Amino acid sequence: MKWYIARRLAWTVFATWLALTITFGLLALSPNAGELQAAQQAAMQGGDAEEATQDYKERMGLDAPFHERYLDWLVGILTLNWGWSISRQQTVLAAIGSAYPYSLQYAVPSTIFTTIVGYGLGLWGGMHRNQPSDYAGMIIAFFGISIPNFWFAIMLILITGVWFQDAAVLGIALEPFKLPTFYDSAVPRSEGWLSWANIKQLILPIAVLSTASLAAQMRYSRAQVLEYVNSDFVKTARAKGASDVYVLFRHILRVALVPLTNILVGTVLGTLFAGSIIIEQVFQIPGLGQLIFKGITNNDTALVLGPVLISTFLVILGNLLEDLLYTVLDPRVDYSDR
Repeated sequence: MKWYIARRLAWTVFATWLALTITFGLLALSPNAGELQAAQQAAMQGGDAEEATQDYKERMGLDAPFHERYLDWLVGILTLNWGWSISRQQTVLAAIGSAYPYSLQYAVPSTIFTTIVGYGLGLWGGMHRNQPSDYAGMIIAFFGISIPNFWFAIMLILITGVWFQDAAVLGIALEPFKLPTFYDSAVPRSEGWLSWANIKQLILPIAVLSTASLAAQMRYSRAQVLEYVNSDFVKTARAKGASDVYVLFRHILRVALVPLTNILVGTVLGTLFAGSIIIEQVFQIPGLGQLIFKGITNNDTALVLGPVLISTFLVILGNLLEDLLYTVLDPRVDYSDR
């Protein structure tokens, strides 16, 4: 087991390095918005556009060869010097430190909500197949999988803020016929993370982020129950007079937890990191997702690579913890010979 964990940790480091190297290369090859802006300003003022572009590269350290910039960045990652954000005029670690609390305050409640409600509705629907409650759960699942998050977010904004002209659920005031900004980053700092003003403005982001992962967990948990609900050990338990709740939690859930754990780690982490960029851009939440988006649009390489490093490492490490959890849930799983 120790040798397996050591090899998986080594793979985690390698996979993280590979993902960051690819991201670094793509950003280096993409056009730089700052260079274009410097050239345009010089041209409008009657100056030399090429000279202005070269000055910009020298100021930002982009005139060095690609391999030198890559090695400097790699050394900085290892020494916790993750670079300087050009667009934010602060260190990348400081930018991440100021952004991650805003992401956690809607990502953590969304994860807890989708896990409890998604698995709960799926397990219940599987035990009561083809009943009204099962059909209601399937409608929710198909809705969550089919609807695009960005469209759903915009529709909620229109319904809550524009059509009804009332954003009381978000704790802010609106001007008539003006699309509101649904997140006020000053609220957590002034009144606290758990203040009612902050909780109200998190309702819509949590609802939008929860749709896809809740639907996936509901479908997979329902499928797992349907796979075992007619098995011999369940029929035996029912013949002995066991209730549906006892059969579900004592027998079915024990064998279904291994595949459901895989869905929990893979789907939830993927949905959270992929959906956070959309959610934070629509609702203007100054979290890690918006940090990555602004870093890409401004060609701020250091600002992009920092959050990508964290998200990539967490996803790969989550997969490792998922494999180790298998040995706890199913004693037949053994990695000692691998």
